[in-house]
Amino acid sequence: MVITMKVLPYLWLGLKTTLFIFVIAIILGFIIGLIAALCRLSPFKFLQWPTKIFVDVIRGTPILVQLFFIYYGLNTLPFIALDNTTAGIITIAINAGAYFAEIMRAGIQSIDKGQTEASRSLGFSNIQTMRFIVLPQAFRRMLPTFTNQAIISLKDTSLLSVIGIADLTQQGEIQAAATFESFAIWTIVGVIYFIVIYLLTLLGSFLERRIQLR
Repeated sequence: MVITMKVLPYLWLGLKTTLFIFVIAIILGFIIGLIAALCRLSPFKFLQWPTKIFVDVIRGTPILVQLFFIYYGLNTLPFIALDNTTAGIITIAINAGAYFAEIMRAGIQSIDKGQTEASRSLGFSNIQTMRFIVLPQAFRRMLPTFTNQAIISLKDTSLLSVIGIADLTQQGEIQAAATFESFAIWTIVGVIYFIVIYLLTLLGSFLERRIQLR
C-alpha cells in the first residue's frame, strides 16, 4: 500500500502527458477531418481523390505502423527532425482526422438537400449555407460518433509509450518494473483510464442533451 501511494505522483505526471497529447491531437484531428470531409464533398476531382487516398490509407493501416512511419521513417529524412511527443501528436491527429472525415462526410450528406436549395434561394452563399444551415444540423447527428472516436483516440495514446513518451502507460511500466508490484500498478492504471474515459462519455452525453434542448 505504501509503495502504491508512492507511485501515484508518477502516474499523475503520466496522465497529464496523456491528456496533453490527447487534447492537442483531437483538436488538430477535428480540423483535419473537417477539411478532408469538405474536400471529399467538393465537385473538384483534384480535391476528392487525394483526400480519398489519404482517408483510405490511414483507415486501412494500423496506427502503430503509422506511428513508426512518422517517428522512425520520417526522421530518417535529412530535413525532418521530430521529437517523440510531436510525432505522437501528429500520429493521433492524422488517425483521428481520417475517421472524423468519414463521420463528417456522412453527417453532411444526411442533411436534406432541400434545405440547401432553400437557403440558396434566400441568397445564402455556399459557405454561408454550410456554416449556418448544414454543419449545425449535421453536428447534432455526428456528436455521439464523435464521442466514440475521441474515446478510441484516447485509448490509442497508450501506444505512444513504444517511442519513449512518458505517458500514463509508460509510467505504469516504469513503476511496475521498479516496485515489482505489477498487479497493483496496472490495476491503478486501468482504473485511471476508465475514469477518464467515463468522464469523456459523460461530457459527450451532456453536450448531446444541451444541443437537443436548443
